[in-house]
Amino acid sequence: MSTMSTPPLTPWLRQPLADLLRQRGHAWLLQGPSGIGQYELALALAAAWLCEQPAQEGGAACGHCASCHAIEVRTHADLCVLMPEVAMQELGWPLDEKAQADIDDKKRKASREIRVEAMRDAVGFAQRTSARGRGKVVLVYPAERMNTITANALLKTLEEPVGDVRFVLASEAAWQLLPTIRSRCLGFTLPWPETAEAEAWLVAQDVPPADAAALLRAAGGRPSDALRLARSGQSPKAWSLFPKAISRGDVGALSDHAPAQAVGALQKLCHDLMAVGNGAEPRFFEAADLPAAPSRLALARWSKSLANAARTAEHPFNAGLMLEALVSEARSTLNSAARRP
Repeated sequence: MSTMSTPPLTPWLRQPLADLLRQRGHAWLLQGPSGIGQYELALALAAAWLCEQPAQEGGAACGHCASCHAIEVRTHADLCVLMPEVAMQELGWPLDEKAQADIDDKKRKASREIRVEAMRDAVGFAQRTSARGRGKVVLVYPAERMNTITANALLKTLEEPVGDVRFVLASEAAWQLLPTIRSRCLGFTLPWPETAEAEAWLVAQDVPPADAAALLRAAGGRPSDALRLARSGQSPKAWSLFPKAISRGDVGALSDHAPAQAVGALQKLCHDLMAVGNGAEPRFFEAADLPAAPSRLALARWSKSLANAARTAEHPFNAGLMLEALVSEARSTLNSAARRP
């Protein structure tokens, strides 16, 4: 079984945690864009609810008791974590024995959705007696990865919770959830971190101070995504050169990108050109680094095409050909600006 230590809560999530712990409710929906900490806040909330020696001020988890240790090593008997299997592997949560055996034996790949079998197990978990006497918690992340069958299985338990069980759902796309799921939960929208606070946090994670601002911009202001870029070796200099390299048709600008990452980078470029074309400030690039904006119609077509490409980017027929096609389409769109009357 793999384990992964739980990092301390980021500065911009401490007040939201305190606000949540002051309120009562058996089901919360934490929502907001990716990269600002829904999962981290959900886990901190679950840990606080289950902690045997919660802090006097605010009731946050102590981090030292047997309950906190059990969460740290991913073995807490009263915490049920519902995630796609790929997310569980990434975040260090163990799969059940049968699921792990099926994946190890290559009978199937790890799921990218929350499987209905796991949801049924969670429903059974919710009906059992608490093992440690502090109640039970079901954590669902990303909640939008439930299909309709899985969501309906959860809905019945949300409507008629049995015993001392609480739910925390964390979502980066709450609008994709069933309205009935949203209506059964108390909603909480995560605040955007201040730029200076996010940059200071990145520097504290060993990101060079000279790179922090540029990587935060490349991530659209999302600190966790900026840290991921830094750890993947993203060069701020290469990012600033990316728009004009793509406008020249330089496939090398995407050579170190997986197809899904390539689509994401091009979507950021498309977004900023749309923003500039409508008189707004770009979000991911400096204005000086952008080529001239094509027509709104050309950008709308490109945006739609990129959205279609994103659906197959995780499993492309041929990754190399896909990258070439993406760059060719981008070059054609970007250079249409020069042909505008």
